[in-house]
Amino acid sequence: MAELQIAIEGTAAAPAAEALVSLDGVAGSYEVSGAVQKDGGLTAVATIVGIVGGVLTIAEQLHKWYATWREQQQDQPKIEKVLIVTSQGRLLLEGATVEEIAKVLDHLAK
Repeated sequence: MAELQIAIEGTAAAPAAEALVSLDGVAGSYEVSGAVQKDGGLTAVATIVGIVGGVLTIAEQLHKWYATWREQQQDQPKIEKVLIVTSQGRLLLEGATVEEIAKVLDHLAK
């Protein structure tokens, strides 16, 4: 599998990235950009180098991870935008289905 990069923007980028690379079946790391965005948020880039389990299972976990972070943001630090970045383009997780995420992951697995 090729490396999968996920860009997370917002004030909660670092803890969100840490939770992402801690998912069961995911092996990877993350790095937080030292540059502060104009809205005061940060950007973290999670690099996933290995996935254990099926593509659909991981797609479901990514979808659930994103939904969980979006739900708990009432008065807490926020994630503004999450993108899966590949050589073929980018997929914004806002509104993405499990099937769309699985399609991207499946393409990377080949």
